[in-house]
Amino acid sequence: MTLETNGFTVHETHGILLRQSTEISKSSDSLGWMSLYASVQREAPYEDYFEAVADPLIILHLNGPVKVCRRLHNIETSRVIPPGGMFILPGSMDFGVRLEGGLQTLHFYVRRTVLQEVAADMIDGDPTHLELLPRLGTIDPLIEHLLLSVRDVLEEEDTAATLYVDYLVRAIAARLIRAHSSATRMDSPKQVCAKLGHRQFDRAIDFMQSNLDRSINLAAIAGAASLSPSHFTRQFRTTVGMAPHQYLVHLRIEHAKRLLTQTNLPIVEIAFACGFANQEHLSRLFKRSCNMTPGTYRTARQN
Repeated sequence: MTLETNGFTVHETHGILLRQSTEISKSSDSLGWMSLYASVQREAPYEDYFEAVADPLIILHLNGPVKVCRRLHNIETSRVIPPGGMFILPGSMDFGVRLEGGLQTLHFYVRRTVLQEVAADMIDGDPTHLELLPRLGTIDPLIEHLLLSVRDVLEEEDTAATLYVDYLVRAIAARLIRAHSSATRMDSPKQVCAKLGHRQFDRAIDFMQSNLDRSINLAAIAGAASLSPSHFTRQFRTTVGMAPHQYLVHLRIEHAKRLLTQTNLPIVEIAFACGFANQEHLSRLFKRSCNMTPGTYRTARQN
């Protein structure tokens, strides 16, 4: 099973980010994320028309207010959008836009296949027929919070956060379906979610343990348990009491403890061997879990 690919890149987006006047400060291009694309940038005023791409786009305004004019199906709509306002564009839709002031933004694309995967668990009907609704200036505090969490991962340049990002994108997809889509009937949340079978659980944990030194995505772990990512996440949480990305951090910390006590490897090498982005990343999460740094832990165990 392949764990690492080229990922979702800027060349699969509408082209706003490829404009010469757009100054990208952070992006997911080099992180290998498959389920989404994200970038933070400053956009200069412009007017342009863009052909459709398959995947939905959310633009979160990080400052403002600024006036934005959008053209869909030859109908123009204008809004003065404050910080926290969003521009939501469904996939497979051409659009025109005029930005009338400089603006800091977060662009977020979610794979349509992920949207459909999540929709299959939520709606009564064929998830391939689900359509998002265009929005201009919408305020949605839940999506804003989730998008800012994605931005935080970008800012940290955390190459080990793929599983966490896959979790966030599915939470965003669920909110889009519930509040910003054509879905008219939702399945009621089940009070009790099924647990993973013993064999499914063992396969998932074995997969994580065997790949601690690599970037692991949610689809790969769910595949080891023969489940969709959405089903796996719910059943894993019911079984273990935490999300898959939280449990993976737990496994990595435990592996780091073993290497700290049983080897003389430098801490920086232990960080990479356990799948952390760097030594600082290991130290931060280790201290959060153990109330001491890796170096202090090693010294205490040697005495």
